[in-house]
Amino acid sequence: MLDTIVDLFSCSSGGSVRKSSSTSWFKGNNNASIAVPSKDGGLGISRAQWRGNRTASIGSTGAGAGGNAGGDSGGRCNGTAPQDGGEAGPKGPDQLEGPGTAQNDSLHLKRRVGLVSGVALIVGTMIGSGIFVSPSGLLERTGSIGMSFVIWMACGLLSLLGALSYAELGTMNTSSGAEYAYFMDAFGAPPAFLFSWASTLVLKPSQMAIICLSFGKYAVEAFVTECEPPDIVVKMVALLAMVVILYVNCYSVNLATSVQNVFTAAKLVAVLIVIMGGAYKMFEDHFYFSGNTQHLKEPFKDTQFSIGNIATAFYTGLWAYDGWNNLNYVTEEIKNPSKNLPRSIVIGIPLVTVCYALINVSYLTVMSPMEMATSEAVAVTFGNRVLGVMSWLMPLSVTISTFGSANGTLFAAGRLCFAASREGHLLDILSYVHVRRYTPAPGLVFHSIIAGAMVMYGTIDSLIDFFSFTAWIFYGGAMVALIMMRYTKPNYPRPYKVPIIIPYLVLVISIYLIIGPIVDKPTIEYLYASFFILGGMVFYVPFVHYKLRIPYMDGVTVFLQMLFEVAPTTSMFD
Repeated sequence: MLDTIVDLFSCSSGGSVRKSSSTSWFKGNNNASIAVPSKDGGLGISRAQWRGNRTASIGSTGAGAGGNAGGDSGGRCNGTAPQDGGEAGPKGPDQLEGPGTAQNDSLHLKRRVGLVSGVALIVGTMIGSGIFVSPSGLLERTGSIGMSFVIWMACGLLSLLGALSYAELGTMNTSSGAEYAYFMDAFGAPPAFLFSWASTLVLKPSQMAIICLSFGKYAVEAFVTECEPPDIVVKMVALLAMVVILYVNCYSVNLATSVQNVFTAAKLVAVLIVIMGGAYKMFEDHFYFSGNTQHLKEPFKDTQFSIGNIATAFYTGLWAYDGWNNLNYVTEEIKNPSKNLPRSIVIGIPLVTVCYALINVSYLTVMSPMEMATSEAVAVTFGNRVLGVMSWLMPLSVTISTFGSANGTLFAAGRLCFAASREGHLLDILSYVHVRRYTPAPGLVFHSIIAGAMVMYGTIDSLIDFFSFTAWIFYGGAMVALIMMRYTKPNYPRPYKVPIIIPYLVLVISIYLIIGPIVDKPTIEYLYASFFILGGMVFYVPFVHYKLRIPYMDGVTVFLQMLFEVAPTTSMFD
């Protein structure tokens, strides 16, 4: 254990002197004393500060000369000033946007996400199970294939406009955390805390749980052909997938992005198979009149124009597009974010929109609107009718697609925990990163535990409804933040600037998506969601605003720090 402590806090591992500009909650005593061996082999008592600016001074008071880092001997480590008057070492070249970090820089996340990985993260998280499942629910709520197609395209356009607005926000503030960072800039700590509260405990874990449940369902169905797969088996497979994804993301950022790139390429191949199958059926119908495209002649027949139905249809379609803002959660790890962030958005979202449009046309070449509305797995039905003996490719494609989407979701969600904790709004340990792998392991583990609990408890339908309603509250809030900062920070550097009409338009649509279903068909779940978000203030006031501290949390933090081999970070942008 002593070797672990020494390795964790030695200068060679980059874990001895760390600082952050936050004040955190759930903490105990200001200074935690731990025993650290000095160079002469004796044990000295070191004082480690775990809150406030979270500078950990690990200095030995033993008989050995010069045995500390920034302690009594005035040693230097990672370019940070020593604690007791020692000489300061050289400062690492932290810059707003650089190719990477110097060898002796303070510990922080590294820029490893390039343009290709950025596009893969957007495309890979957007194309999950939605397009393979959602067409039936969207068609049921709109009543016609014409209106459903219009909403599919409108959802794509809305996602693009929202993402372009996020591109301006993300290039203004290149900190990770997306909405959390933007709310801190525009509104201050309370709204940002409420976002981190709702997203960390419900939104992001529920999104992960939904995707993993879809993965488990399609993976098990490949081996169960005559009956519905048992729920417990589906949930166990979903949890197994979650554990594998957690290991990948904790092990290496490069491994996680490589997995994302590979699975994104694989799901695009699956999309191409569906599109080519639809093209073949259209060709067959044109020359042999044996296809199933006659219902396309009256696309808007039986359309339902109810305000509530249209809004809930948007929910279903937008679930298939969700993930358009995930790249903003990892801005600190993007190479040259002022260019690669908007470029990834402009490439990724139109690509997904085109794919979705062509997939829906392909479905309609082999299924009637009634068949699509009653099918629980549209892609599987399509495969059975078009691919013949190769129909097993569709369930396989869905499992590949959902696995890649879950990987990208966890990759982004772990950074939200990291960003909120670094500002003192969550447990300190969630902002720590591995001293050698530079991954936010505690945040990833915390997120996966909550998502795993949701997998064991919830069902997909209930999770989707809650997620869609609550998410658009915060999407609308981000648009308000952008509009406000145009007036409150007019001279702030904006490498990318979106036309002001776009955030106004997205804001109006967000308000409609929030209010429409409530007015048309009010249910108690919407009230529960609102109370849950506002209930975060019960924790914000004592633990963040008044800095109430829970005893013994320092000991828990030190234990978890040694267990995960993690250390506090410094911001990339000092």
